[in-house]
Amino acid sequence: MNLKQTPKHILSYPKYWAAAHEPPAYQLPMCKADMDALGWDSCDIVLVTGDAYVDLPSFGMAVVGRALEAQGFRVGIIAQPDWKSADAFRALGKPNLFWGVTAGNMDSMVNRYTSERKIRSDDAYTPGDVGGKRPDRAVTVYAQRCREAFKGVPVVIGGIEASLRRIAHYDYWSDKVRRSVLMDSKADMLVYGNGERQIIEIAHRLGASEDIKSMVNIRGTAVMVKGVPAGWLEKDSSEIDTPGALIQHADPYLMAGNQSNCDEKKLHREREKTAPISILDVSKQREHTVIRLPSYEAVAEDEVLYAHASRLLHLETNPGNARALIQQHGSREVWINPPPIPLSTEELDAVFDLPYSRLPYIGYGDIKAKASKIPAYEMIKNSVNIMRGCFGGCTFCSITEHEGRIIQSRSEASILKEVEAIRDKTPGFSGVISDLGGPTANMYRLKCKSAEIEAACRRPSCVFPGICENLNTNHDPLIKLYRKTRSLKGIKRVFIASGLRYDLAVESPAYIKELVSHHVGGYLKIAPEHTEGGPLDKMMKPGIGSYDAFRALFDKFSKEVGKKQYLIPYFIAAHPGTTDEDMLHLALWLKKNQYKADQVQAFLPSPMSTAAAMYRSGRNPLKKISRVQAKYSEPVAIPRRKKQRDLHKAFLRYHDKDNWPMLREALKKMGRSDLIGSGEDQLIPAYQSAPQSTSKKDGVSFRTQHSRVERKGNPTRHAKKIPRSV
Repeated sequence: MNLKQTPKHILSYPKYWAAAHEPPAYQLPMCKADMDALGWDSCDIVLVTGDAYVDLPSFGMAVVGRALEAQGFRVGIIAQPDWKSADAFRALGKPNLFWGVTAGNMDSMVNRYTSERKIRSDDAYTPGDVGGKRPDRAVTVYAQRCREAFKGVPVVIGGIEASLRRIAHYDYWSDKVRRSVLMDSKADMLVYGNGERQIIEIAHRLGASEDIKSMVNIRGTAVMVKGVPAGWLEKDSSEIDTPGALIQHADPYLMAGNQSNCDEKKLHREREKTAPISILDVSKQREHTVIRLPSYEAVAEDEVLYAHASRLLHLETNPGNARALIQQHGSREVWINPPPIPLSTEELDAVFDLPYSRLPYIGYGDIKAKASKIPAYEMIKNSVNIMRGCFGGCTFCSITEHEGRIIQSRSEASILKEVEAIRDKTPGFSGVISDLGGPTANMYRLKCKSAEIEAACRRPSCVFPGICENLNTNHDPLIKLYRKTRSLKGIKRVFIASGLRYDLAVESPAYIKELVSHHVGGYLKIAPEHTEGGPLDKMMKPGIGSYDAFRALFDKFSKEVGKKQYLIPYFIAAHPGTTDEDMLHLALWLKKNQYKADQVQAFLPSPMSTAAAMYRSGRNPLKKISRVQAKYSEPVAIPRRKKQRDLHKAFLRYHDKDNWPMLREALKKMGRSDLIGSGEDQLIPAYQSAPQSTSKKDGVSFRTQHSRVERKGNPTRHAKKIPRSV
C-alpha cells in the first residue's frame, strides 16, 4: 500500500472510450428513453441520490456525474428512487463499472428530522417541497437495493452522509453510537470529502479491469481490511493521547475464566503476533504509520474512549500530515486513508466549467409549476460558489469535517464565466446574483503564508482562539472580484448571502466598506452564536467583542453611504457548554440591543462533529482526554433534557408572551426575581396580561423587521442549511 502525496491531476487521465465519439449530454439520463435518445445501450456508472436531479454545480451528484462524463464515461442518474424494492434501481440497466451512492447534499436524518427529533413535512431538495421521498439512513438503504438489483457490481458510497459516518459515530436520532456506514451498507468503498479526485481514479482503475478490492491506497477513501498490511507501523491511539485504563464491564454470558471481547490489550498483542510490522526509514515513517482507534465496541460502551477517538480523528485531518486510521468493528477492520489532496485552482475551474444545463431535470415538468418547483434550486440558482473548505473549525459545523480546512479557490475568470452563464441560461433572470460565496463569504484566496507550515500544522482552527499569525487575511482579491462581477453587462445587483466571518472581516475595513456599500440589501445575517465565553469556547467561536467591532464598522460605513442597514444576528440554544445563566445573559444582551429573534434553533449533534462528542461524553475533546478528574479537560455542561432545551430557546425569545410563565419560574429558581417586571432593565413582565413591548430604534420596529426577513430565510439554519458541496 502506497499513498502518494503528489496526486495525479484530474485532467491528465486518458479519456475512456465514450469520449472519442460522444458530445456531452444536455442532461445526464434518468430513464431508458433518455439513454435511447443518446444512443446508449448501457451506462458505465449509475449514480443514486436522495436529492432531485438538478444539473447545477451546487448539487453534488451533478458535479460528480459531469466530472465522470468529462473523463469519457457514460453516466446515468437515479434520483429519489422508490427504495421499497429494487425495481426502481434497474431503471438504467446494469452499470458496466460501479454504482455511486449518496444520500444527497444533506445527511438524510438531518434532512428529515428537526433538532427535537420531529419529522419534517417538507424537503427542499424534492419537487413540490414534498417530504418523505428518501429513506432514513439513505446511504445504507440505497446500497442494499443496488446490490439486490444487480449482484456483483461494485458499490461506492459518498457524499456528506457517508463522510460524517465513516467511523463509529454518535447518532443523535437513535441516541447511541453506530458502526461505520461502510460496515452497515456493506459497500465496497467509501469516498469522503469532496470526491472528484477519488471517484475519477476509481472509475479509471475499474475501467482498466482492476478489482475494487485491490484499491486500498486511495486518499480520501475508507475500505474494509483484514488487518494492518506488512510494512506499516501500527501506533495505538493511547500512545498519542492517553485516556486512561479501559473500564471493563462484566459480560454475564461468558463462563468463568473467559476473556471479554472488549479486552483491547489482548487483541493488540494478538495482532502483533500475527502481523509483524517492519520499521521503515524515519523520514518516511509517518506516511506509513496507521493509528489504531479504540474499537466500535469500546467507544459504544465507553464515553471517555468516544471523546478520545473523536479528538484523534480531528487531529488527523490535515492532508499534509494526516496518518491513516484503523478501527475494529467486531472481527473486521475499517481502514481510513488520509484526506484527499485539495484540488488546485485549475482543477477546480475545470469542475465548475463543465457543461451544466443549470436546470432541474426536464422530466420534472414546468419549473414554474408548484408541483415541480425545487426550493433548494430556487434558492441557489442565481448564486455562485467561489471557493471550498473552511478553516474556522466551528465544533457544531460539518463543513470542515467534509470539505477540509484548506481553502480551494476558483479563478476570477471561471467565476465570471459562471455569472455570465446564469445571466444567459437561467429562465427569468432579473439581473440579480443572490450570492457570491460558499461555505463562508470571505475566505476566498485566504490561506497560510507558508506551504511548509500549512503542511505541518495540526491546529483545528486558523482563527480560534485568535487569528493565526501565519494566516493571510488580505481581502483585496475578493474586493476586486466583487467589482468585476458588478461591472458585467446585464448584472444589476450582487448580494452576499453566505455566512460571513466577521472576525476576519474586521481585519479589512476596506472589505466591510465594499460590502455595505454595494452588496447588502438592507439586512445582513450574521452568526455570533452566543455572547458568553463558556459556550463560545466550546463552539470555537470568537468573543462577542469581535461582533461589536464588526457592527461598529458596519454602522459607520452604512451611514457614510447614506443607507439604513441592519444586522440580523443568529444565536444557537442548548449547545454543549451552555448553562441557564449563559442563556439568561444572552437574553439580557438581546434586550439591551433591542433584538427580537423571530425563529430560533436548538443545537443538533451532527455525526462525527466535535460538539457531538461533547454531547455524547460530557468532556471537551479540544483538550487532552483523561479519566482522572484533575487531568482531563473541564467537564462540559450538556443541556440534554427537553425541559432545559425548551428553556434555552425561551430565553432567546424572551419577548414572546407564551414563554413568560416558563421564564418566570426559571428566574425565580435562579434567584433572579429582580428581572421580572416592567422596568427597562427587567427581562419579562410580572403579569401575563401585560402587553408585549415593541422596542424601536431609529423609529423602526426590530421585531417587525426580523420577523419579515427571517420568514423569507431558512427557519432551521443549523439543521437544514442548503449546502453546496460534493
